[in-house]
Amino acid sequence: MPTQVEHQKLLDPPQLSAAAPERKAPALRIMHVVNYLNHGGMEFGILKLIAGLGAGPFEHRFCVTRKFDPDFVRAYGLGSMLDVAAGSGAGLQFPLFRLRRIFRCYRPHIVHTRNWGALEAVPAARLAGVPVVIHSEHGYEVDTLAGLPMRQRLFRKMAYGMADAVCAVSRELRDFHARQAWIAPDRIRVIYNGVDTDRFAPNLLVRERVRAELGVSPGSLLIGSVGRLVPIKDYATLLRAAASLRSQNVDLQLLLVGSGPELVPLQQLVAATDSLRGRVHFAGASNRVAELLQAMDVFVLPSQGEGMSNTLLEAMASALPVVATEVGGNPEVIGEPQAGLLFKPADVARLAELLTVLAGNSESRQTLGSAARHRVLTQFSLKAMISQYRELYSGAAHRRGVAFQVGVAG
Repeated sequence: MPTQVEHQKLLDPPQLSAAAPERKAPALRIMHVVNYLNHGGMEFGILKLIAGLGAGPFEHRFCVTRKFDPDFVRAYGLGSMLDVAAGSGAGLQFPLFRLRRIFRCYRPHIVHTRNWGALEAVPAARLAGVPVVIHSEHGYEVDTLAGLPMRQRLFRKMAYGMADAVCAVSRELRDFHARQAWIAPDRIRVIYNGVDTDRFAPNLLVRERVRAELGVSPGSLLIGSVGRLVPIKDYATLLRAAASLRSQNVDLQLLLVGSGPELVPLQQLVAATDSLRGRVHFAGASNRVAELLQAMDVFVLPSQGEGMSNTLLEAMASALPVVATEVGGNPEVIGEPQAGLLFKPADVARLAELLTVLAGNSESRQTLGSAARHRVLTQFSLKAMISQYRELYSGAAHRRGVAFQVGVAG
């Protein structure tokens, strides 16, 4: 893990510069606290939020409680707006007092923590005298799907009670954490993720170019997915379903975009499956997600658990037919009438059946894709998400008597 000195050498790009312009009144200083900072949906969601709120009435900084990916920090110019609360040792850490020192040094008006790994920043912010503390829940880990350990439930209940506001990215996630923390669901506010529907939009020229790069013929069905290669995403189910289609002589290829500890096991599964060898592209973590989605014919999200998937929203905005597990916020995203297809987690046979239907009917793919884009345009716009967070931050600051520059950005 890079040291405090090393990470300060990373440079900021102009669009996320921590340097504050001259102001008639102070900006509202917000510190976003996360466990890890790397290529993930939550992190990209925060970056979209920062860019959307603008540099006028808001000033942002990151703090990580454990570690960060230096390539990610360098790529997005976050070095000079990043603090690290982790100690030098390995193993269990509880950086309560390091967090308090960081908050006292930066003096944020708002500390916004996210997920279990950053929850100790809530009491740390209170000890540091931070005016406003907000906590958000963004998803699941595979070992917590059946319920949280008692120590987590107790600590969450305490931390939620100390926060000015608690948020979740889906109604299902709100209800789960309300049950686990023994609080009323209306104590948790739902703010859906939003997607940039201009960046993620159908583009035939890009589609043809990227498919040519990948060596995918016009007649092949390209099935894809985007996300961290971790156990909860369960890409093995997708690979096994694709192998089933190949046994029916369906001309297909797969494109998996993302990196993580499951890469080698997934590559080994492909190598051990005759029908998949030479047909699976592992693209790694990429800043070309919008382009790579264009190349796909069908998007599959086989996760065992989800909060609200940004990649599912991006695929739908790109007018792709989507097939997703019936977990977490996925049914809320797809909606009624359905703008996509759902299946139970790990149900290889059902996923293969749905993919077989889509493979043989380009008209159905087009109809589903159009419905998916319409749903995102009307329900999950980036503008709506940014507006809700602006109101959350400004309203909480006003209630705590924080004086800051008034304005509307984005």
